Amino acid sequence: MATGGGGPAEPSPPSPWAAARRSRFLGQQYGDITKLRELAARHDREAARAQQRISRLNTKIEKLRHQATVLREKGQRVLADIPAIEQEMRQHERDIATATARHAGGGITSDVTSLHYRMRKLQQKVVDRQHRARALELRAAVKTQKTQELKVKVDRYQEAAHLAEQEAAAYRQRADRLQLVAEQDAAPAAPAGAPPPASAAGGPVRPP
Repeated sequence: MATGGGGPAEPSPPSPWAAARRSRFLGQQYGDITKLRELAARHDREAARAQQRISRLNTKIEKLRHQATVLREKGQRVLADIPAIEQEMRQHERDIATATARHAGGGITSDVTSLHYRMRKLQQKVVDRQHRARALELRAAVKTQKTQELKVKVDRYQEAAHLAEQEAAAYRQRADRLQLVAEQDAAPAAPAGAPPPASAAGGPVRPP
């Protein structure tokens, strides 16, 4: 004779189609996570490449600045000789005036023409040094202008690196969130007919 109130029904085994569907879903999730991490790595590489270019451009900028400073210092040294030459020219002018007064009324002598020749040579030195200093200043200005152009490139690469880092962080966050969801989905669920744990059921049931 059958007794009433039989035990709990056995849970039906999961359908193989549902298991296959769940496996495909989890596989797709992990594939999406891998793709997101690949995109994050690509953007990290772009950011690193931009930083590398920035470093090289900064080195080149400092080199050009140093060269421009050296050229300007050379120009200042060239111009520093001019006051001494001008002082010598004034001395020759006084000598020419003295020699001309001594030979007043007579023809020009060789000592006067020699002084005039020396004056022209000194004038030529002054002009040559001025031209040299201006040429050096022009070269320094060209290098300074080049540094400004490179600074514009540095700013552009810095912006690109910042954007790439932001994109990489965004893809990485999406991958982390998706991985958290996938791990929760992949966790085995408790069977439907399983008895609750002892703490939840109020402890083991004792026979009367």
